[in-house]
This record gives sequence, C-alpha cells and structure tokens, in this order.
Amino acid sequence: MSRQDLFPPIEPYATGMLKLDGLHAMYWEQSGNPRGIPIVFLHGGPGAGATPTHRRFFDPQSYRIVVFDQRGAGRSTPLGSLGDNTTRHLVADMERLRLHLGIERWAVFGGSWGSTLALAYAEEHPERCSGLVLRGIFLCRRSEIDWFLMGMRTVFPEAWRAFSSFLPEAERRDLLASYYRRLTDADPAVHMPAARAWSTYEGACSTLLPSPDTVAAFGEDRMALGLARIEAHYFLHNVIPPERDLLLRVERLRRLPAFIVQGRYDMVCPIASADELTRAWPEADYAIVPDAGHSAMEPGIRARLVAATEKLRRTL
Repeated sequence: MSRQDLFPPIEPYATGMLKLDGLHAMYWEQSGNPRGIPIVFLHGGPGAGATPTHRRFFDPQSYRIVVFDQRGAGRSTPLGSLGDNTTRHLVADMERLRLHLGIERWAVFGGSWGSTLALAYAEEHPERCSGLVLRGIFLCRRSEIDWFLMGMRTVFPEAWRAFSSFLPEAERRDLLASYYRRLTDADPAVHMPAARAWSTYEGACSTLLPSPDTVAAFGEDRMALGLARIEAHYFLHNVIPPERDLLLRVERLRRLPAFIVQGRYDMVCPIASADELTRAWPEADYAIVPDAGHSAMEPGIRARLVAATEKLRRTL
C-alpha cells in the first residue's frame, strides 16, 4: 500500500552555520538516518527558506536528509542580502556543503525555484547526483517571469490588483523595477510593506483552492523579506540566458533516475515548462496531478512527492 501523506515530524540530529565568504553564512541541518541515502532539499523562491515540514517528504529510516537555507534566505545570514547572490554562487554553495558534510553523492529534491537550482547543480555536477525529484518546474526564463508579473492576472485578477495597486500609479509601468527599488531601500518602513505585498501575491496564487494559511505564511516577515527581495533581484539580474537554457544540458542527466511532479493548474509555474522538460528528458517519471496548483502542500502534490521519494529509495 502506497503512502498518501508526509512522514511524521522529526528533529535534526545536527545543525550548523557554514561560512561561505566575508558576507554570507549558510544554515544547514541533517535529520533522519546518518547512514541512510543522502538527499538534499532545495527550497523555492529564490529566498523562501526551508521549514521543518520539508524534512517530512523523506522516510527518516532510509534517508540522510540534508536541508539548508540558500544564501540570504531563512536562517542564513544576513537575511535578504543580495551581494554575491547568483545561481552560480548557489551551485558552488551546494558543493561546499556536500564536501563539508563528507557526502560523495546525494539525491537532489527541489520544487519551483528549487527545481531550477536542482537542474543547474545537477547539470554542473552530474557525477555528484544519484537522482532527482523535481516539482513545479521553473526554468528561470524571461517568459516565465513576465507571466508571474503580468500573466497571472488573467486567473487571479483580485490578487494581481492588490499586488500592482500597492504601488503609486506613477510606478506601475514597470512593476519589477518599482518593487525592486522599494525592496532594496534600507528603511524597513519602505521595504517591509513592499515585501509583504509581493510575497502575499505569490501565496494567494499558489493553491488551487483559497488557503488563508498559505497566504499568512507568505506574509510572515522573514519569509516575505527573503522571498520578495531575492526573487526580485533574480528576476531583474539573474534570468538564465537562452545560451545557458537548462534544457540544453539535460542530456547530461538522462542516465539518472528522475521524478517530475507538476500540478495541472499551477499558476505560478505553469505546466508548459514541465512539458518542455519532459520532452527533453523522456526517461523521467512524469506525474501530472489533475487537481492541484503550485504548492508542495497541495494534497495531491504532497502524495506524489512522497511516492517519488519512496520509488527513488527503492531504485537506489
């Protein structure tokens, strides 16, 4: 009988802060079985940070579960820092953490922006990956960012109206640049309201059915600031250019076991990107959840992700 929900809550058996450079230090933790199959969890955003719930996608008897907060996010310091914060830096941070923990190869699990980072890391270091579990595929292309900023209003006009009308009318011609100016202002009285407006917009569009709990979580200060500021930074400065498109190097991964889970009605990361990825990677196990949006906590997404980690465990 297949498992339909998350594993019970667990606590880490080890935590630490890994110094990355003169500015950044990265929070990490390990839970589960120290002698189990290493697997690393990559949170979304960029900038959202990880939570205790994220440990629960994995059988703690079988997996050595590594969770960390990407630079500038969550419990990593300084929160919301944009200095030396690029995809290239995050990939290097993962390698530094892998070496720090003495792991030879690990499986990589990532959703939304976490799927972007998982693909970027695995394509750079395929020899260090034993498999992948990906959810809510995002390839960090300009078309996807334009959809987030403008396209989602076709489905969530109320949420988009609140997002856009937060700005004075004179600043609405370029939502990204206007939000970025406010989010990078040193004054919390300027950047925090902007962060909450950006983050709650994303939260409101992340589930198939309205979820006040999801919106509230996205509006929490640490989540909102890390997510909104770093997301705007990446959308403005770190879009993956066509010549580095993640689909171009999928060939490097096709020997690895891979599981892709996508909500049919994902409005934050629409299914078109997952469809493109699976056409480039036909060996991947691809599950479309017919009654789900974007959030990993949607019941159908949750069940499929747990099923994927169980299949991966049996494969490895």
